[in-house]
Amino acid sequence: MSLVMKPVRRKLDVRNGRVDLSHGSGGRAMAHLIADIFHDAFDNDWLRRNDDQASLDAQEGRLVMTTDGYVVSPLFFPGGDIGSLSVHGTINDIAMAGATPKYLSASFIIEEGFALGDLKRIAQSMGDASRAAGVPIVAGDTKVVERGKADGVFISTAGVGVLPDGLSLSCDKARPGDAVLISGSMGDHGVAIMSRRENLEFGVEILSDSAALHGLTAAMVGAAGDALRVMRDPTRGGLAAALNEIAHQSNVGFMIDEELIPVKPQVAAACEFLGLDPLYVANEGKLMAICAPEATETLLNAMRAHPLGREAALIGHVVEDERNFVEMTTRFGGGRIVDWLSGEQLPRIC
Repeated sequence: MSLVMKPVRRKLDVRNGRVDLSHGSGGRAMAHLIADIFHDAFDNDWLRRNDDQASLDAQEGRLVMTTDGYVVSPLFFPGGDIGSLSVHGTINDIAMAGATPKYLSASFIIEEGFALGDLKRIAQSMGDASRAAGVPIVAGDTKVVERGKADGVFISTAGVGVLPDGLSLSCDKARPGDAVLISGSMGDHGVAIMSRRENLEFGVEILSDSAALHGLTAAMVGAAGDALRVMRDPTRGGLAAALNEIAHQSNVGFMIDEELIPVKPQVAAACEFLGLDPLYVANEGKLMAICAPEATETLLNAMRAHPLGREAALIGHVVEDERNFVEMTTRFGGGRIVDWLSGEQLPRIC
């Protein structure tokens, strides 16, 4: 009687190991990396097939698709990391259309020498975020580049969602008289990144607001319906960039009130210390909405009833302005133009 021994595969040394070029070569080392890091973290029926694509069921309604890249520094920050951020950001881009996110894909550019333990932590964070949101990561890819040709790890994600017939939200739909609402305090994410990057302490820890917003947007669409004109997540460039983009696309202006814009005291203090304006600082778990004036109270109530919209506020209105200016009444009673960001205020925040 002969005894046939099955080959034993040694698992990755996640605690002490580092990514090397063989992990991107297409051979056994790459298969082990994918199995022990990514399949383990993202586990679902699509990935278990080990195909180069995912076969997805057809969906009722119109498809919405988006893609984004994430290069945040530092990779880990108070309230999140590049992994959860890459899931939340892509889900939110789909949700801003009023769509229901369905599937994600993810692509990784990993620098030679990157710690396997950190890669495992990032992948697990992505898996946890996608499961919490109910939006699985169904396909992916990895590439390894030589040391010095990347900054640890870059992540690109793409997402697909479904938009019900009859709903059409777009940045060219704002009309004079419409109300401008935001879901909560501004600047949390960008200041959390900066405080960790520069090793700054402000007495109270400032956490990123990174979150998936599709539950909130679904409640808003259900409450306001056709009266909802625009939704936008104010990420890079913050609220100021989002308002200026919509002003130009809709050929209108905005009049907002600084006193009505919620900013956490610790974020305001940090911005003052760092010479930043909270209106230009990135957010990753907040949204701005524009709606017909008659729907303002209904929409505000729906937002405040959701955990991610408890601090929702009416901050201003759309006005006629062929110059497409965003004007703001300051808390001191004066006025100022909230212009496009000039230069780079806060690098590498998303």
